[in-house]
Amino acid sequence: MSDKRLCEECAEPIAGRSDKRFCSDLCRNAFNNKLNSDTNNFVRNINNILRKNRRILEENLKGDTSKISKQKLIDNNFNFNYFTNIHHTKNNTTYYYCYEYGYLYLENEYILIVKKKENN
Repeated sequence: MSDKRLCEECAEPIAGRSDKRFCSDLCRNAFNNKLNSDTNNFVRNINNILRKNRRILEENLKGDTSKISKQKLIDNNFNFNYFTNIHHTKNNTTYYYCYEYGYLYLENEYILIVKKKENN
């Protein structure tokens, strides 16, 4: 009976510690990258949408606040389905944030863009 262990990625013999699963860092990384590729692609796509939304808000913010038509954001491919957090104020208004840039729905299809103040 042979106690030769084989690499889980390339099936080459493994030398070294008894609990070692891969013959090299390259095989370990390749194995884990394949294992996580679906999850990584999903997360990567959402992060790309969030970063794009943030950039669009940043580009359209002039001063402390800016009022813009919802259609202009849509024309810039802003995706209203993705945001990082929601803030409800005492006045019962709801701000949606993409990182530090937020927006508030106004009347007549307008949007108010704001930037969260840093708390020191």
